[in-house]
Amino acid sequence: MLTKPFEIPVNQLKAAGLNLNNEIHYQLTADELVEDTLMNNQGRLNDTGALVISTGKFTGRSPRDKFVVKDEVTATTIDWGNFNNPIDERYFDRILEDVRNYLNGRNELWVRDAYACAVPEYRLNIRVVNELPWMNLFAHNLFLRPSEEELEHFEPDWHILSAPSLELDPVRCGTRQGNATVVSFKHKMILIAGSAYTGEIKKGIFSILNYLLPQTRNVLSMHCAANLGAQGDTALFFGLSGTGKTTLSTDPDRKLIGDDEHGWDDNRVFNFEGGCYAKCIGLSGEKEPEIYHAVRKGALVENVAFFPGTDQINFDDASVTENTRVAYPIDFVKNSVPEETGGAPRNIFFLTCDAYGILPPISRLTREQALYYFISGYTAKVAGTEAGVTEPKATFSACFGAPFLPLHPARYATMLGDRIAQHGVKVWMVNTGWTGGAYGTGSRMKLADSRALIRAALNGSLDNVIYHKEPVFGLMIPGTCPGVDSNILNPRQTWAQPEVYDAQARDLASQFIRNFENMASVVAAEVTAAGPKL
Repeated sequence: MLTKPFEIPVNQLKAAGLNLNNEIHYQLTADELVEDTLMNNQGRLNDTGALVISTGKFTGRSPRDKFVVKDEVTATTIDWGNFNNPIDERYFDRILEDVRNYLNGRNELWVRDAYACAVPEYRLNIRVVNELPWMNLFAHNLFLRPSEEELEHFEPDWHILSAPSLELDPVRCGTRQGNATVVSFKHKMILIAGSAYTGEIKKGIFSILNYLLPQTRNVLSMHCAANLGAQGDTALFFGLSGTGKTTLSTDPDRKLIGDDEHGWDDNRVFNFEGGCYAKCIGLSGEKEPEIYHAVRKGALVENVAFFPGTDQINFDDASVTENTRVAYPIDFVKNSVPEETGGAPRNIFFLTCDAYGILPPISRLTREQALYYFISGYTAKVAGTEAGVTEPKATFSACFGAPFLPLHPARYATMLGDRIAQHGVKVWMVNTGWTGGAYGTGSRMKLADSRALIRAALNGSLDNVIYHKEPVFGLMIPGTCPGVDSNILNPRQTWAQPEVYDAQARDLASQFIRNFENMASVVAAEVTAAGPKL
């Protein structure tokens, strides 16, 4: 049944294994997808008109259940182990059969054509087939949207088949349990079964681009946000979840290029996506106005709670998960770059939420230090964010995105180092975590201070100040910064007992050193030497 004035690509869908005996909703508008969700009793509207849904059992990604098919294409190119879990081709064939049979048995399916990469020469066409309309809305919001003319001749490079209600047989399918995300570079397919967490869709495509672009196009793929200043200066913001990547890049004084996934060729930075997927735990109009006001009609909000008896979201309620999210098109951010591109960056920021209270609020890195801390990808989880975490816990995720990197981290680091040298990029590390003590004793860095420090780095105010070298990590710390209390710049001076700080600094340094041990043989000696010293 035709539900839009777009011709359903019947032959292409049949070639993908769909029998089309069900009702196909092709390329619906956001309003229509919201309407379908409400009609199916799968969500509700909040007081601003955003669609609020529950992703069910999974409220985050499941890295242990993400697999890549090991075949003649990938056997010698994937960095197997850690997050790159191999699966045999015969199991992929079985999972594909099960997913197709399941989708063909539904009464309705929602199909969307979209693409990734804002620069035409790198464009990757994507066809998403969804069991649920609100997951199709997520694809509408997060991927780039073809024009009507482009849809007339659209041919997908990759397919995503999403069947969140399908429970796989682990014995038959070679999986760990009933849910799995499986990538086949030979078949150019991503199969998602048993999980309705929408992040599996976007990160599946990100992983593909992280494999293809560095190898085939000499493009550095990056898990980072990017924005553009009034003078045309691009800045990148790397950071793991909870470090402030989206918050600090969505700056009212700068134009947003994108909040999560970008490529960097010889001269340009460009967004992979057409939308943002922002954490909204603790969201407020005062601290994060751009994100707060993006929670409106057309946005998809996941796993939040409401104030009792109202349609108003309680953004401070983490009873479902700490990982509450909102997905919206990038043009919901008033101050964004329509082309989603910028020049080569002048500044790069590594964001870390250091719950130990050791790292300075901002420090300037040498090129070698930049590569060391890029490969380390450090942040620290705090109590309550994950089951079993009762005190600060160091987390190292290579290149600030290990679960999405099919190639060895050194490959991405080498490309970053070359570009830093080519363009003379300044690199900074910013601690958005604790000061004056560890979590539970000290206090969280003020967002206003983090913003002021980043703005000072961007406008050159930190170029000519006096720096001093921190003795353990070797970080260069500015002595002053406009608009920021100088007393907080040196973290040791913020602790009531400096000797306790010293002991904790040595402990954190040892964790960095242990984490980097397996990298020492594959990176230049000067990069290893740029790490902490005990």
